[in-house]
Amino acid sequence: MSWRLRHMCDASRLLALNEETMTEEAPVLLSRDARGIVTVTLNRPKFGNAYNGALLEALIAGLRQLAPDPTVRALLIRGAGKHFQAGADLNWLAEAAGYPPERAHEASMGTVTAMQLLNEFPRPTFALVKGACFGGGAGMVCCVDVALATPDAIFGLTEVRVGVAPSPISTHMVNAIGLRHTRRYALTGERFDAEEALRINLVHEVVAEDAIEARLAHILDETMHSSPTAIAMTKDSFLAGNGLTLHPREMSMLAYESWRQRASDEGREGLAAFREKRKPSWYTKP
Repeated sequence: MSWRLRHMCDASRLLALNEETMTEEAPVLLSRDARGIVTVTLNRPKFGNAYNGALLEALIAGLRQLAPDPTVRALLIRGAGKHFQAGADLNWLAEAAGYPPERAHEASMGTVTAMQLLNEFPRPTFALVKGACFGGGAGMVCCVDVALATPDAIFGLTEVRVGVAPSPISTHMVNAIGLRHTRRYALTGERFDAEEALRINLVHEVVAEDAIEARLAHILDETMHSSPTAIAMTKDSFLAGNGLTLHPREMSMLAYESWRQRASDEGREGLAAFREKRKPSWYTKP
């Protein structure tokens, strides 16, 4: 299988709020079961569920809509098709590299905001990871409370390989897997397998594909025994009490760093090299 996916790495109207209204065109699908467990499906399977502006807008709208709803008991994020989430759509990043400053900052704020809302969501959050999980996909995994992966999952913090910086997910990576592992994988851009993701605490369990849905159902059922308000208070205590929530100024700074690097000469060169299937100019052979 090739992991070099070509397109890796008002919004309420984009959301499908139940099974009957789901369409392939909607970039994010929401469904809710009788117990109040909401499934968020990233729905760009032809592109490895790589995110663009429309997907981010839909995800942000959905999270903002769901967060204050007391009937929501848990939130599960998963990807449509073979892959979980392959990071940013590089065609979209290349387009955004040419945006004027205000619009470029706004585009990066979309990623920063989506991660912040997922990280601080007041109910238990879960991720089920199969296939590719790169860049922002790994960032999403860092932002949930429980992450399960199948043995075929492959991970990477690969932004630097195309000349951009993982600023929007940087704080969440450090909080989830520690500075030591973040420094290695965010700087080298190496890809790693599910067992390594387990070792560095990016995921909690690696479960065979034919057993992972049952394992997820069991953990979700265990969660139903817990008080919703006690969960919300506990999450807030963990995050806010340890300085792990993001404030507007910090979010703006992360977005600024992101778009400035994306618009830099090396950012443009890296994105062009990926599209043209060649090595970037900074690569030197051994």
